[in-house]
Amino acid sequence: MLGDRLGESAGKITSVRILPSEGEQVWLEVSFQGRGNLLGQEITDTGTYRQTIRRGGVLYGEGHVLMMSPAGDLVDWVGGGVGRPTGPGYKASFGVFGTAQTRSEKLGRLGEVADVIEYEVEEDGSYRWTMWEWTGGGLTESQAAAAQ
Repeated sequence: MLGDRLGESAGKITSVRILPSEGEQVWLEVSFQGRGNLLGQEITDTGTYRQTIRRGGVLYGEGHVLMMSPAGDLVDWVGGGVGRPTGPGYKASFGVFGTAQTRSEKLGRLGEVADVIEYEVEEDGSYRWTMWEWTGGGLTESQAAAAQ
């Protein structure tokens, strides 16, 4: 079940590199950087993912993102997802899943939940993502509080 909205960010792809093929799979390495908010905290997100095109034009990717607040709180996120090209250039739409680790008290909830993300990339390489908690069918913190 889709739970509470955890955050969002927007930014720009900063580099694309062609990686060595694995069999018939051609992989791209995509790096990006942006700004947003996570659990009410301002963040800078910097990440890299590798992406390939599967049969039928399906995009598949695996990534690693570091999110940092101005106060130095760090979130180490890993995940993957699938998507489809939606236009020319970099334009694509992805459904992404992931988990995070952090020692931050302010952002600690991220280490306790799975997350799902809508990740949209525009033709010019700009991106925007929105992250939600994935509850797996249970109640979110806000839903449980409202039920009491």
